[in-house]
Amino acid sequence: MSRIRPGEPWGEPAAGDPDLEVHGGDADLAAAVAAAPGARIRFEPDATSDIARAVGLVAGAPPRGVELAMDVLRLDTGEVAVNMIVVGRAPEALRPWHRPHDLGVEGGPALSVVIAVGQYHHGVDLVPRGHPGDGRAEVHTYRVPPGQRGALRARLPTGTHLPHPAITTASVRRVRLAAGRPVPVEVDGVAVGRRQTLDVQVEAGAYRLVL
Repeated sequence: MSRIRPGEPWGEPAAGDPDLEVHGGDADLAAAVAAAPGARIRFEPDATSDIARAVGLVAGAPPRGVELAMDVLRLDTGEVAVNMIVVGRAPEALRPWHRPHDLGVEGGPALSVVIAVGQYHHGVDLVPRGHPGDGRAEVHTYRVPPGQRGALRARLPTGTHLPHPAITTASVRRVRLAAGRPVPVEVDGVAVGRRQTLDVQVEAGAYRLVL
């Protein structure tokens, strides 16, 4: 799937009733997508859903009569993320005493790596260029010095933390990480334990969101 350019139309008229109706957060939507690849899904989000924020979906809103082809992140473990994966410390939680991890990324140790098809993380505009329908993942690698982390956190809600000389960004279809030791991993806002290796691929148009 080619990358959607800013301002390009996205979506098409809804073709009948959805295959599934899902209520809850991003992890609930991801579970439904994993169980029924390619399904047309009507999603009633709860207040935690960051992918709903990214597409402007509000709980209880009347149907718009459109459907969007949505990307997902598929981990080598078989897990699916509809929004974001965070490896290491979440950027909004960074404090001066946190130390970098050897995450096996170019440039050496990093505090965190964010892999996203969406834009928001716990309501924070973490990946302003994230687009869940462009067939790509945005990858941000954080190496912010201790003295700059407070100012960074203050800018995160509005997405004005970027560009930043200590945050490397890339747009990719696949990400491989090989850490020196197991590090915390979060998938769609849910902690899934510690992993030492991670292989993540973008699946473009993995499901259709009926709005």
